[in-house]
Amino acid sequence: MSGWDWGMIGLYFMALMGLTWYCVRKGRDTADDYFLAGRNLGWFIVGASIFASNIGSEHLVGLAGSGCTDGVAMAHYELHAWCLLILGWVMVPFYMRSKVFTMPEFLEKRFSPANRWILSLISLVAYVLTKIAVGIFAGGIVFSVLLPELRFGPLNSFWIGSILVIVLTGAYTVLGGLRAVAYTEALQTLVLIVGSILVTIFGLQALGGWSELRSICGSEMFNLWRPLVPEGVEAAWAPVKESGRMAWYFNDNYPWLSMLVCAPVAGLWYWCTDQYIVQRALGAPSETEARRGSIFAAMLKLLPVFIFIIPGMICFALASSDKIPAIGEAMMRDGHIIRDKAQAAFPLLVANVLPVGVRGIVVAGLLAALMSSLAGVFNASATLFTMDFYSRLRPNTSQHRLVWIGRIATMAMVLIGLAWIPVIEGGRGLYDYLQTVQAYLAPPIFVVFFLGVFWKRLNGKGCLAALVVGFIMGLVRLAVDTPVKLAWFGRDANDAPIGYAKNSLLWIVNNTFFQYYSILILLVCIGVMVLVSYLTRAPDYEQISGLTFGTLSDEQRRRSRHSWGAGDVIASAAVLAAIVAAYLYFTG
Repeated sequence: MSGWDWGMIGLYFMALMGLTWYCVRKGRDTADDYFLAGRNLGWFIVGASIFASNIGSEHLVGLAGSGCTDGVAMAHYELHAWCLLILGWVMVPFYMRSKVFTMPEFLEKRFSPANRWILSLISLVAYVLTKIAVGIFAGGIVFSVLLPELRFGPLNSFWIGSILVIVLTGAYTVLGGLRAVAYTEALQTLVLIVGSILVTIFGLQALGGWSELRSICGSEMFNLWRPLVPEGVEAAWAPVKESGRMAWYFNDNYPWLSMLVCAPVAGLWYWCTDQYIVQRALGAPSETEARRGSIFAAMLKLLPVFIFIIPGMICFALASSDKIPAIGEAMMRDGHIIRDKAQAAFPLLVANVLPVGVRGIVVAGLLAALMSSLAGVFNASATLFTMDFYSRLRPNTSQHRLVWIGRIATMAMVLIGLAWIPVIEGGRGLYDYLQTVQAYLAPPIFVVFFLGVFWKRLNGKGCLAALVVGFIMGLVRLAVDTPVKLAWFGRDANDAPIGYAKNSLLWIVNNTFFQYYSILILLVCIGVMVLVSYLTRAPDYEQISGLTFGTLSDEQRRRSRHSWGAGDVIASAAVLAAIVAAYLYFTG
């Protein structure tokens, strides 16, 4: 890192501080302003904020790492831009009509207060297990690669980086609320995109061009369909051995059947029902602005394949060809990529292929991504705890106190996330870890929201039963997996964690491929919700007017129709066309 690099990073932080100060001065000491920016965010800010919140640690570290080890296989999750179109065209009208602060509050209006409590609890647990801990861990990875010699007492660069990311992000999140988060994320989106494009350009230049990348990586790494199209249908179910344990994989990758079911479910849960994402749309002043923000975010969401996965593949190619020995030494052993080391693919490119000055811009982009994702989850967690728990227990609390409770809740979530880092370190990979946990948590939430909106007969008791059963099934799987991940039973001669007794119930649960277990949760939740709803009284349709398709009035339909125009349709069609083009190109 040269003086020019530090200068570029300094400029980034000066701009960040200026924006934060502007938002603090503009804000009012009310819950509506702190948690939803006064419901006054324009479509550009909504879309950029959604994108920046999503593009964080799991992409900088995990997605680039998966590109290094598995090629474009994980691009299925990144081509979920169509889910944002579902948010804008299908779900936004219901959310904006209900005037809610949180997604659990929407469930309360659609079903019952008990469902609000349960979903808030599930969401907070999910943020601890995924976004907060993963964000902190990724910050440490970036610092350990870029500044490996940095130490402060017993703390190495990994822990110093983790703590710095938390402190800097927490400062402007606590002070400015959603307005500060959204406006800074708009800036961070620009820095992140420019920086990541520069990494791709200079990486390809160091490698020798796109044709050289395709030649070294081979058709398999460029085949997006590889995990989806086996030689026969039965191949998706055939167990193979991996490191002494049974794994339900196809070609040591993602089975086509589970990807076709689980990837869309996880995508629709994340993009259409997760407080972390939808809170930005809730901050828009109208259905029109919220929808256009969602469409804009969908356009931006097409970029990660090219600015994160491709750099990961470039890193693999540079390591394999030994064109930059430092990268090969850091990532390879006996001619093979070390999966855990692949998590450092993106920061390794930054450290080894970028010229002076440019490196500073990209490091600022790295910090922007880490900070934006953490800021989003901090604000979402604070909103959930304050509005769904504290304000319900103390309904007469002043607006000023609600804001301060939100700030305190943020710090508590950070401390809990720090405690979870060892579990992530023991996992197969950062992105794999994230997709695994989300696969267990997504199905029940997806079921209650989408079935709730499309099927007016389903009631609060059915929703509650589905949430509880699905949540318990997910926690059971996590409880079974965690001791093995942490090697509580020791390690074998190959240094692999020792698991449960073969063919025992716990062994079967632990070794069932996570996406198949997710499908089981999905089917159970659907069955439970429908069965319990039809065994109990139908909901009051007047009470849920406007919250399902079956209870929309003619006036509500008319207002939604007048909220969009031809430009919105054309932009949405362009996103879909780009997704199809990507699937057609990445065929090996």
